[in-house]
Amino acid sequence: MIDIHTHILPGIDDGAANAEDVAELARAACEDGITLLIATPHHANGAYLNPAAGILTLVEECNEQWQESGIPLRVYPGQEIRVHDDLLDAWHRGELLTLAGSRFILLEMPSSRIPKGMSELVHELVLLGLTPVIAHPERNAEVVKHPERLEELVEIGACAQVTTHSLLGGFGRRIEQTSMELMRRGCIHLLSSDAHHVQRRGFRMSEAYSFIERTMGEQWVVYLKTNAAGILHDRPFGEQPYIDQTRSGGKVKKLLSTIFAR
Repeated sequence: MIDIHTHILPGIDDGAANAEDVAELARAACEDGITLLIATPHHANGAYLNPAAGILTLVEECNEQWQESGIPLRVYPGQEIRVHDDLLDAWHRGELLTLAGSRFILLEMPSSRIPKGMSELVHELVLLGLTPVIAHPERNAEVVKHPERLEELVEIGACAQVTTHSLLGGFGRRIEQTSMELMRRGCIHLLSSDAHHVQRRGFRMSEAYSFIERTMGEQWVVYLKTNAAGILHDRPFGEQPYIDQTRSGGKVKKLLSTIFAR
């Protein structure tokens, strides 16, 4: 499996605190069946600044240490970039990273709202040849109340990533329900752990994929895993599977992913 959103680099955000935490997370990832992951430390969120250069160095060090220790895991560089006014200028200054050097760039919205100008930002990034990946929209209060507003961002070129803990009830029943609602609307394109700590917030990727298979069907597991591989290989996403209303229940608005076939 591939995990495209993790906080495994040591001492630079609220994820792994030190080398011991990194090793523990790496072993837990392997036990969960993960072989490749992307490190996405917080950047420009008001608490942490992690520009590109420092991340690249830490990723190289982690890969060397795991190879020496015989841990069968590889990490690629990325960032979880908080949406902020200077984002486009920061991109041109070379401070930002895409996911594993691909066209996909991971963006975090504030938990309380969709930022003003978010549609314009998505549009500008698409014009630059990038595909914004919106991290855990199910935990955004405005999306919870108005899921159609995430649909609008998807329609203009964004995609979205749901978190394993959200799907499995780790953030409460409301977030769990919103996660499924967004999937049923065709707004979710990727699954990831957003892992920070083995005990407090681990991976749960295998468990979440099993849950998706039961609720959405095996074709959705294949779709989400294929999209994660597409990020590592910088390939466009394919068309979403048919959403079986007898499995998922409720009113479904189907969105095709043809916007990614560029």
